[in-house]
Order: sequence, then structure tokens, then C-alpha cells
Amino acid sequence: MAKGKVGVMGWLGRAVACLLLLLLLWNAWMLAQIVAWRWINPGQTAFMAEQLERLQAQDPAAELKFTWVDYAQISPNLKRAVVAAEDAKFLNHEGFDWEGMQAAWEKNLQKGRIVAGGSTISQQLAKNLFLSSSRNPLRKVQEAILTVMIEACWDKQRIFEVYLNVIEWGDGVFGAEAAARHYYKTSAKRLGAGQAAKLASMVTNPRYYDKNRSDRRLLRKTAIIQRRMAYADIP
Repeated sequence: MAKGKVGVMGWLGRAVACLLLLLLLWNAWMLAQIVAWRWINPGQTAFMAEQLERLQAQDPAAELKFTWVDYAQISPNLKRAVVAAEDAKFLNHEGFDWEGMQAAWEKNLQKGRIVAGGSTISQQLAKNLFLSSSRNPLRKVQEAILTVMIEACWDKQRIFEVYLNVIEWGDGVFGAEAAARHYYKTSAKRLGAGQAAKLASMVTNPRYYDKNRSDRRLLRKTAIIQRRMAYADIP
């Protein structure tokens, strides 16, 4: 029996070691991509790939709407609106807004369901670049590790530039340029304050708002964001 137990423990030890090695290699690969993307623009994210697969299951010819534009080609109105809507402390934190996370936790407990996330722009970007849309504790750990890597390797302007170019803004619509074309038939550079505020309001539920553009909650949130835009600090 003793020998059998030793054998089992040895097997378990080797299995754990293999898992740790795989985790280390995975994180090393992610870090290598993050370093490269400091200068090279990502062509597709994990979330884009997931949504494209979903769309092509319905229509094999489906394609995403996505066009990369440099930071200078995105309206300051949209930059201010997104910061005001998603992460007012973006320039001041190092990837995590602990006060915002605590407030979101308390709000969710009060409501008895998830109504607030508390994720920063950096955390959302980490999730979109590398992870699936599933919700589980392991994914949150992975998201935190990737957030630390991104904040360590990129400055705030690069983080914001990539974020604005890859987030979902409608059903198959990704990035500021595609969103501006899809909703307003204009470029991301020419978005007005009202247009930008409405786009920023859509970020939390873009596919729903794509089909419900006059939703009362959306219009109310748009007005609030437009008032806050003047106080938003951007890179």
C-alpha cells in the first residue's frame, strides 16, 4: 500500500509540474505577443475570432466590419466619451481600479445579480485580446495576469489606441472606425460630441443597442456621458 501511495503521489506531482509548465509557456507566449504589439497592430483578437465563428455559423459568407486607424485619426470626442463612460481613472491607475471594483461588488450584492463590472480599460483590453467571453474565476485570474503584462509593456496611449480599435461596437462591428461608418456614415476622426457619447454608451451591450438605438436607457446614459466628457482626461 505504501508503495502504491508513493506511486500515486509521484504521478500527481508530475501532472502538477506539467500543468505549471504549460501555464508558464502560455504566459510566455502571451507576453511575447504583447511585446510585439507595442509596435505592431493586432490583426484580430480572440473575441473577434469568437464572434466571427458565431456569425459564420449562421452565414458562411459573413465577415467582420473592422478597419484599424491610428490614434491621431480618432476624434478626441470619442476618446473623452469612452474614458468618461468606462474608466474615469484610466490615466491614474496601473491596470486596476480597486475602489471601482469594490463599489461594483457592493452594488451587485445589493441587487442580487451582476449589474456592474468595475473592469478598467486595461482589463477589458486583456480580455478581448486573448480570452473568451465566458465568465469563470480562472478567466479572471488570466485577465489579471495579462493586464499586468499590458500595463508593464505599453504606455497609456498605446493601451487606449488598441482598445479603441478592437472593442465590439455592434453585431460584427469592431473598432472606432467601423463603428463610425456603421452608425453615422462618417470617419472616427469626424465624430461629434453627441455621436461619440452615444457610441460610448453602447460599449456595455453593443449587439443589443445596435438593434435598439432609441432605447431609453441608452439615450439617458448618452446624456450623462456627454455632460462628463469635459472632465475626462485622455492620453
